[in-house]
Amino acid sequence: MISFPKTLFVWALLLPLALSSPGRVFSGSPLVGNSAKQNTAMPVDERLAAVVLKDVDGNSLRLSEVVGQGKPVLLSFWATWCTPCKKELTNYMDLYEDWAKDYGLEILAVSIDDARNSAKVKSYIKGVRWPYRILMDPNEDMKRLLNFQTVPYTLLYDGEGRLVYRHNSYVEGDEFVMDEKIRKLPIPSKGEPKEP
Repeated sequence: MISFPKTLFVWALLLPLALSSPGRVFSGSPLVGNSAKQNTAMPVDERLAAVVLKDVDGNSLRLSEVVGQGKPVLLSFWATWCTPCKKELTNYMDLYEDWAKDYGLEILAVSIDDARNSAKVKSYIKGVRWPYRILMDPNEDMKRLLNFQTVPYTLLYDGEGRLVYRHNSYVEGDEFVMDEKIRKLPIPSKGEPKEP
């Protein structure tokens, strides 16, 4: 009988799993490529199906009612104490009208401010007048679910609910990279949205 070291045995078991896992995404990695032969988008993000967040007025929104319903969605995680987050969302405003008109894109800006700062969030967004839906994740449930550490953290989903691009941090001009990614998405048909 052939004897393998334990670590080699574990690697032999895990390697096929690692190689077969769908398109691993790393920070700033485009998942929408120029190659028509290969769809590098992740499968539909089933993790979002159970997520219910509240907006700043206390109204609940199930993410599956928006993500995967025929139109692209940009999820942007931010906080009132995060200057790059606020800059990114403010700079998206210049492009958002075209994104919404041409692609039906919706931006959901998810604050990770804790419950003590929720009043701060509401007063801040009144001042900046962002045209996006502002959602609250005071317990950082989404942060744990999506396994990210810092904000800003931005996810772009296509109309089918597949993750096509993500990045964290923000530097001036990143909004034009996002614009390029959005413009590579198929233009949605004008039909009715899919049923949840």
